[in-house]
Amino acid sequence: MRFAAPLALTLILAACGTPQERCIRSATQEARILDRLIAETEANLARGYAFESREVVRHVWTVCDDHIRRDRHRVRPMCFEPEVRTVKRPLAIDPQVEARKLDGLKERRAALARRATGDIARCRAQFPEG
Repeated sequence: MRFAAPLALTLILAACGTPQERCIRSATQEARILDRLIAETEANLARGYAFESREVVRHVWTVCDDHIRRDRHRVRPMCFEPEVRTVKRPLAIDPQVEARKLDGLKERRAALARRATGDIARCRAQFPEG
C-alpha cells in the first residue's frame, strides 16, 4: 500500500509530455541510468570509499490510532510498531577495480550515445511537433 501513491504519480508523470517527448525519454532512459552510475562511481573514487544503503527495522512504542472509551475517559493505547529506516554506511572500495568499472561505464555510455542519436532522430520523424 505504501508504494501505491509513488507508482500512481510515476504513471501520471510518464503520461505527461508530447508523444515525441515520451519517445525521446524512452530512447534515452538507459543513458540516464548510466549517467547516474558514472556520477556515483566518480564520487566514490573522489572520496576513496562508497556508501552502502540498507533498511533497518526496529520496533518502537507509539500511540495507536484506535481510541478506546472506558468509563467516560478516552484511552489511547500504545502499540509496538515496526519503523523502517534507510541507513548509509561507508564501504571500502578497491580504487583500481572502481576505475576499471568507471572506464567500462563510460565506454557503454559512448556506445549508447551513438545509438540514441539515431533513435532521437527517428522519434522526431515519427512524431513531428507543430
